Amino acid sequence: MHALVLLTAVTALARMTVSDRYHPDEIRREPISRMAPPPERDPSYWINEAEAGIRERLRRRDNRNVARNIVMFLGDGMSVPTLAAARTLLGQRQGRRGEEAKLAFETFPTTGFSKTYCLNAQVADSACTATAYLCGVKANSGTVGVTGDVPRYDCDDSADPANHVDSIAVWALEDGRDAGVVTTTRVTHASPAGVYAHVANRHWESDEKVRDDRGDPRRCPDIAHQLVHRSPGNRLKVILGGGRKEFLPIDEYDEEGFPGARGDNRNLIKEWQANKQSEGVSHAYVWNKQQLMNFSSSPPKYLLGLFKNSHMHFHLEANQTTEPTLAEMTEIAIKSLSRNKQGFFLFVEGGRIDHAHHDNYVHLALDETIELSKAVEVAKKLLSEEDSLIVVTADHAHVMTFNGYMERGGDILGVSDDKDKDGIPYMTLSYSNGRGARRQLNGVRVNSETHGGDDVGVFARGPHHDMFSGVYEQSQLPHLMAYAGCIGPGLHACGNGCDKKRP
Repeated sequence: MHALVLLTAVTALARMTVSDRYHPDEIRREPISRMAPPPERDPSYWINEAEAGIRERLRRRDNRNVARNIVMFLGDGMSVPTLAAARTLLGQRQGRRGEEAKLAFETFPTTGFSKTYCLNAQVADSACTATAYLCGVKANSGTVGVTGDVPRYDCDDSADPANHVDSIAVWALEDGRDAGVVTTTRVTHASPAGVYAHVANRHWESDEKVRDDRGDPRRCPDIAHQLVHRSPGNRLKVILGGGRKEFLPIDEYDEEGFPGARGDNRNLIKEWQANKQSEGVSHAYVWNKQQLMNFSSSPPKYLLGLFKNSHMHFHLEANQTTEPTLAEMTEIAIKSLSRNKQGFFLFVEGGRIDHAHHDNYVHLALDETIELSKAVEVAKKLLSEEDSLIVVTADHAHVMTFNGYMERGGDILGVSDDKDKDGIPYMTLSYSNGRGARRQLNGVRVNSETHGGDDVGVFARGPHHDMFSGVYEQSQLPHLMAYAGCIGPGLHACGNGCDKKRP
């Protein structure tokens, strides 16, 4: 009996030693050709890498200057797993294993995390988050630029100026600086709308959408109307992105033959041009890449670029001769705004990371993240770290997961080395819900993938970058940027490092 018990115990121990079902070891038995390169197998490689990191942190630790320029980059839906997967894809495109690569903003000296929930929602949307990271207050899901006293769809409450909250763009303009918006979505979409609009429903991009919710566009102007005719929208020096249909009448067609979406028979593009003409300022409206690039060296004082009828195409699917890249739009925006010696605030959104995730198109989501990284690299080259603050973050997460036990350097867009209990392989990157994760019914994919409730990363470079460390509410972000730039109603950093508070 004792011998049988002992034999059973030894057999069980042997099985555990050979195969741990929680941590399989089979894929670790690699031939020498698949192991890490010799330098990385030497402990001194990692010691030297760590010491270089320490020296770089020490070099950039004590920047206490005032941030004359502030650029906020927003990767819509750019979760932490998205960052890890995108950097790996970037490295693999460069012919490396991939995991060791870095996105442009991952070299920034300070990193933190923001909490993204809305006042009334555990998992946020892009409207309430825009109100948080641009206006500095948490709000209800679906609302933009208004307080938590405004329920979604409530036209009357949203029309009350007492319920409006100003964005950091307003704070910059009031200080004599300039402001602009760049996005790959419609310029009236939820994220860019947070710069200039006050609405009870993010979908009120045209007057027809207001009427759809039984609202009165005269009392509650749509987002496009606010951009053209109300401050601060009409004071933005640069507006680049998609969304021509929100500015054109239903029976009028844009330059590429697509109809407008407005029911009030107003052409807001022409009205924008007429406004600038009456002000006697140089201005230009452009709708394709060539027209935009013609202004690369000498842009007008006001520049409006609407490059698609709706959102701009995903970078991998865009016509590269007619649609500018996010990096190209960012470069022209910075060159234009930099003419103001007082400084500027610029909001740049890689907005289609989110859309690709919703459709479970992970390759597009990662490529859009890399495109955002390219735009950040442009800003790094054009703006001095001494007087320009660059902040990169996301509005909310997504439910893409980075899983399995893939070997080092394995195709990030491929099948994992690991298999499930039935011996069936799965993708290294997968979604916990959405079209790619659910069984088809009658040959039709069901529903779209959702946002996630995770914290999102914050990366900062420039004056007072260290203020962005830690874990904090997303609504702190504009206040932190304003502190570094000495703008807005709150605490400010002086040139000598003290704090001051404006009345």
